[in-house]
Amino acid sequence: MKIAVLRFPGTNCEFDTQYAFEKLGYTTQLIWHKEERIPKDTDLVVIPGGFSYGDYLRSGSIAQFSPVMKAVVSYANRGGKVLGICNGFQILTEIGLLPGALKRNNNLHFISKIQKIKVINSNNTFLSKCHKNEILNIPIAHADGNYYIDDQGLKELENNHQILLRYCDESGNRVVVNGSVTSIAGICNKEKNVFGLMPHPERALEGLLGSSDGIKMLQGFEH
Repeated sequence: MKIAVLRFPGTNCEFDTQYAFEKLGYTTQLIWHKEERIPKDTDLVVIPGGFSYGDYLRSGSIAQFSPVMKAVVSYANRGGKVLGICNGFQILTEIGLLPGALKRNNNLHFISKIQKIKVINSNNTFLSKCHKNEILNIPIAHADGNYYIDDQGLKELENNHQILLRYCDESGNRVVVNGSVTSIAGICNKEKNVFGLMPHPERALEGLLGSSDGIKMLQGFEH
C-alpha cells in the first residue's frame, strides 16, 4: 500500500505518521504543500497533525489554499481515501471535504493526554478492524478540537452513520473533553472515503508509549 503524507509549513507530525505506516509495512512518500499532483498509485493521502502556517488566522484556514489541496480534493472526488489527523481534520473541514468546524477548546487550554474514545461506527474502511462500541486508548493533543456542527448537520451525520468516534470514559459513556458537539472525536464524509479525527492513532503503535490501539485503526486502510 502506497501512502502520501502531506507537509505544510508548521506541520510537526509528518515523521511520526511516516514512521507509523512504515512500521506497519507500507510505503510512504512525503509531499510538500506546493506540489500540484498526488503521486500515481497512491492508496491513501494523509494530512498529519501540527500547526500548519502556525495556526495563523484559524487552524487550517491558510493550508486549504495550498496548491496540493486542489489535487487532494480531486483525488477525494474520484473516490480516493483521505485521512486527516488533528490539524489534518481541521484542514479537511476548512476545504469542505468534511462538514462542520473545529473551534477553540471550551476550557481555552491546550489538551495533551491519552484519552479513551469509543467506536461509534465501524462500517467503513478506516475502522474496519475495530468493533462497534469498542473503547480505544488514543493520545490527543490540541487547542482547537472543539467540533461544531448545527442541529441539521448533526442529524445528517447521525442518519448517514458518519460519526465514527466519540470521547468516552472507561465504561463507554460520553465525556466532555473539549466541548465537541455530542463528544464527537471523528467523522467521515457521506461517501465514507474521507476521514477526520482529532486523536492521534500514529502515536499509539507501541505499548511502551502507553497504547498500541492505533495499529488496528491504521491497518483498516489495507482493504
